[in-house]
Amino acid sequence: MNETHFHSIKDLSTHHLLGAGTAMCAGCGGLEALQVIYDILGEKTVFINAAGCMTLLSVYPYTPFRGSWLYTAMASAPAGAQGVRDALDILLEKQLIGTDEDLQTVVLTGDGSAYGMGLSATSAAIERGLDFLYICYDNEGYGNTGHQSSGATPHGARTATCRTVHGFSGDKKDLFAIWAAHRPAYVATVAGAEPVDLARKVEKACRLKGPRLLIALAPCPTGWGYDPQETVQVGKLAVACGLWPLKEAVQGKIVHTKPPGKRLPVETYLKTQDRFAHLFEPQRDEQTLHEIQERVDIYWREWEE
Repeated sequence: MNETHFHSIKDLSTHHLLGAGTAMCAGCGGLEALQVIYDILGEKTVFINAAGCMTLLSVYPYTPFRGSWLYTAMASAPAGAQGVRDALDILLEKQLIGTDEDLQTVVLTGDGSAYGMGLSATSAAIERGLDFLYICYDNEGYGNTGHQSSGATPHGARTATCRTVHGFSGDKKDLFAIWAAHRPAYVATVAGAEPVDLARKVEKACRLKGPRLLIALAPCPTGWGYDPQETVQVGKLAVACGLWPLKEAVQGKIVHTKPPGKRLPVETYLKTQDRFAHLFEPQRDEQTLHEIQERVDIYWREWEE
């Protein structure tokens, strides 16, 4: 897909989500990515939504999607997707619906479910070879309930449940690697701030069968602490600093789709957000800043070698 093609699609159909997006926080990076994804997926879809920020898109009996919507508990979306996919396959087998009436099964969760509560059910669904697309909007915390730490919270960040001097002492889980270890059909990281890369990966995922994952960086003005109008810039900086590698894996083969080239220092990204402000004021936390930069340097050094 070229950039002209992408913009023509987006201009025609973003209103499908924008109208309902008023329930979301201004500048939501998850919604930014979801608009592009849904523009390409279209209405022949069933969204199985785990409890989280995007639940606010649907207020019974309405949703912003022209397709179908099923709400589940936080840990249950992959199990719900299995039931939906099985039901559709039975209807197809019995010729109660035609192939033109088949729907794509799409799981939609935040990182709290994808990295934590729903990981066991997800692993089982991948093991069974479930034909579904899993979309995780990753805002690196439990955003819908006040931004508590999650399995996706990055090292050094402050959250509602981690107010220590150095911020979160742990490390963000590598969900990409966890999925890739299962040898699914497709795994990719994406960002709404990089729409052409995102659109190409959605199209590729749609051409494949089996378990497929898109992990979308979801900058969160409310939880991260920055002006909502800076969402695109924050997303671009995450990529440029090497903190959010844009990559994909097809049957285990990993390719970086947009390497950052000469990477910017991670400070360039961290300084844009209040959740990292304690690393700079009232005095610089050289140790934690070094640890964050070192993690990024090690990652890219390993790949470049």
